[in-house]
Amino acid sequence: MELKLKRPLAFFDLETTGVNIATDKIVEISILKVNVDNSEEVYTRRVNPGIPIPKESSMFHGIYDEDVKDAPTFKDIAQEIADFIGDADLAGYNSNKFDVPMLMEEFLAAGIDFSLEGRSFVDVQNIFHQMEQRTLKAAYKFYCGKELDNAHQAEDDVRATYEVLKAQLSKYENESFVDKHGNVSYPVVNDVEALHRFTNLSRPVDFAGRFVYDEEGEVLINFGKHKGKRLKDVFESEPSYYAWMQNGDFPLYTKRILEKEWIAFKNAKAEQKQQPSKVEHKENIQKTDKKPEPITNDMLMSLKNKFGNK
Repeated sequence: MELKLKRPLAFFDLETTGVNIATDKIVEISILKVNVDNSEEVYTRRVNPGIPIPKESSMFHGIYDEDVKDAPTFKDIAQEIADFIGDADLAGYNSNKFDVPMLMEEFLAAGIDFSLEGRSFVDVQNIFHQMEQRTLKAAYKFYCGKELDNAHQAEDDVRATYEVLKAQLSKYENESFVDKHGNVSYPVVNDVEALHRFTNLSRPVDFAGRFVYDEEGEVLINFGKHKGKRLKDVFESEPSYYAWMQNGDFPLYTKRILEKEWIAFKNAKAEQKQQPSKVEHKENIQKTDKKPEPITNDMLMSLKNKFGNK
């Protein structure tokens, strides 16, 4: 089955020094960009992370320090990667929780203004977990009937992810899904925007999941002592929370979202101060609406005596 695309869809996978988005680094990136006509372009590069690769990570993905010692840093190729992706929507396996925020962290550290606004994000793992709940290797065998022999090699993983998505579209074409509220839908369709909605059910604001949207579109804190509270309410009651997060060990993209919400909060407060209160507004209306007293002969005589006949 070919994908129905309004713009390119870039499947990508990262191999990294670890799983801490704020401190770990990319050691390999592979992107399979599927164009609107379903033609394919592949970009794969090893990356020098600038820090030692832990042995446990090397044993997982097979990339060691000596394999990347002569490779470019992410900063060296960041613009090249951004240009290759272009305006494409993004897809991957567990990409919403890990690959997208990790990629954004590296772009921000490299000083590249790569915008996520207006893009759709298709996390193939979310479709799989919500419909079957297994791993990529199992998903590849389950949906495609083949063994994934070279798991954790980036290019093999992204190609397997692409094939799994196409197989999912065929398998679940007319299959219903019941959410936790009992609502029935048919979400797995050949439309990237619809898949974006289905694979982002938690409605994260920052991908790391520190902030989420509620049903009214308000930003909620999704961790710690303020979990479930509106961010702007916490700004009101505990202004130091903003500084605590900005100085804390949080991903750069999370901090960017935090700053955006803080500026919006401060602007709203400033605008509120400039507007008169309801009581003042009512008094001003009453003063404006007060009818002038009628002119009488006594008033005219008083003016004549004061100013004379001029």
